[in-house]
Amino acid sequence: MSVIPFDIKVRKQSRCIELSYRNTGEQDECYQLSFELLRVYSPSAEVRGHGVGNEVLQHGKKDVVVLNIEPAGNYALKLIFDDGHDSGLYDWKYLYHLCQSQDAMWQEYLTKLDTARLSRESNVIQFKAL
Repeated sequence: MSVIPFDIKVRKQSRCIELSYRNTGEQDECYQLSFELLRVYSPSAEVRGHGVGNEVLQHGKKDVVVLNIEPAGNYALKLIFDDGHDSGLYDWKYLYHLCQSQDAMWQEYLTKLDTARLSRESNVIQFKAL
């Protein structure tokens, strides 16, 4: 199977991107990645940091919207979000990884938010114990 989707659709109503993959000899595979998941797992340095342990936990991104998708050569997509984030290049392999691993990654994200006492909501004031 190719990790390059043959079809990409932006589903603004359901706030997701739909990726369709050809599966040789079998039925095509179709995945939906929420805008929020794509934003919080952006491959940008702003999110991933500049090394292991330097990741920046994203929060308040529940209502984020993808405004535009631009090709980055033949190897990736650049997603432009309404919160101003536009620096991550989502290569085909990473997008397919997100499709395959999204349930586990989503649970990991929710656990990290809970541990940090942060919210998915953008209008929630966070209080941390000192």
